[in-house]
Amino acid sequence: MKRTLLSWSSGKDAAWALHVLRQDPEIEVLGLFTVVNQEQNRVAMHGAAMELLACQAEAAGLPLCAITLPHPCPNDLYEAAMGRFLAEASAAGIEAMAFGDLFLEDVRRYREGRLAGTGIEALFPLWGRPTGRLAEEMLAAGLEAYISGVDLARLPAPWAGRRWSAGLLRELPAGVDPCGENGEFHTVVAAGPMFRRRIAVRVEGVVIRDGFAYADVVPEITEQTVKIRPSGGVGT
Repeated sequence: MKRTLLSWSSGKDAAWALHVLRQDPEIEVLGLFTVVNQEQNRVAMHGAAMELLACQAEAAGLPLCAITLPHPCPNDLYEAAMGRFLAEASAAGIEAMAFGDLFLEDVRRYREGRLAGTGIEALFPLWGRPTGRLAEEMLAAGLEAYISGVDLARLPAPWAGRRWSAGLLRELPAGVDPCGENGEFHTVVAAGPMFRRRIAVRVEGVVIRDGFAYADVVPEITEQTVKIRPSGGVGT
């Protein structure tokens, strides 16, 4: 089985990628990894706090490694941190890294370029799936997600904090991708077939920052048995 780590954004696409990977008998998902904004202690864009990440990792039954970066982060610093993480993963016997990207070619090329020469294969289990049908498939399977951030150039601020649902999809303005793949919105996941239990969450408020509205979606219970590892703890 291919020893695999999954890039974990806290959102629905990463969560569904985990579900799909676990159905592949040739893949063994050993853990999750994410990049955290050091200033706010949250996943960039998705806005998920460390407490929610810990709950998600526990619900998925997997360890989570956090790569903490300053904000703003110069590109050379980012590249160096990711280079160290990839070297650690390779030394730990990781053979593949998976991503929940759907159709953005430039993002895929970047990820493949970063892994070139490391001995680690890039996997894209959701690649090319029509996003409308994919959204319906996720919802039919019981995936529960909340909009944690919206691009105010594409959607109004009150959409932040809403549950991602069939009704919400029908309300989307023309041109907005139902999975938010163009960055129109981001989500955090509370339940689904990739989790062994539902995470009870609440929305504590919405803040406007840098052209985005962010909803603070927090878990009702934050004490978890799974600890988030800093970069340097790749081994599983």
